[in-house]
Amino acid sequence: MGTTITMTRNPKTRMPARQSQRGFSLVEVMIAIAIMTISLVALIAVFGTAIGATKSAQEDLIARQKALEAMESIYTARNTQQIVFAQIANFPNGIFTAGPTQLLAAGPDGLVGTVDDINYPANGICPAGPECVVLPGPDGILGTADDVAMSLANFTRTIAINSVLESDGVTIDPNLKQIVVTVSYTKPGMTASRDYTVNALISTYR
Repeated sequence: MGTTITMTRNPKTRMPARQSQRGFSLVEVMIAIAIMTISLVALIAVFGTAIGATKSAQEDLIARQKALEAMESIYTARNTQQIVFAQIANFPNGIFTAGPTQLLAAGPDGLVGTVDDINYPANGICPAGPECVVLPGPDGILGTADDVAMSLANFTRTIAINSVLESDGVTIDPNLKQIVVTVSYTKPGMTASRDYTVNALISTYR
């Protein structure tokens, strides 16, 4: 007598389904490209700003130096009694020019930015006129035959002398003034001038 084996399939038992392999859709790829493009554009803009700042670094340093020199000369003239306090005002009330002027040499009063300023004389490298600075040439050494001149004719300096009010906000303090020195320059490719400003208070007391 034979043996009959009956196999009963459990309905809950299922064959493992084949795992589907899914790639990137076209929309996802386009979104990734857009994000990368935006990042690259931002990075290029940062590099452009850094390069522009590097190109203007020398002019920025000159502007800062010329503004500080003018401010220091005013304090020195006050401290040494080279000028009286009343002369620290813009023309016609004082000796300082009103509005922007080129960087000229100090005249008889020994102060830059005043109405008696004169042109710098020619010195073999720089022509007569506004101030210029001598820079090292290709050899990188200052004082050799290949030195080059950098004219500062594109620079202007403004020295503004302002009154200062007392604590009541109405009365002008006769013993205190505000000095604002601004040195500006332009260069090819710039859409607007670059400015460096220093300001300080000066009093009749040393």
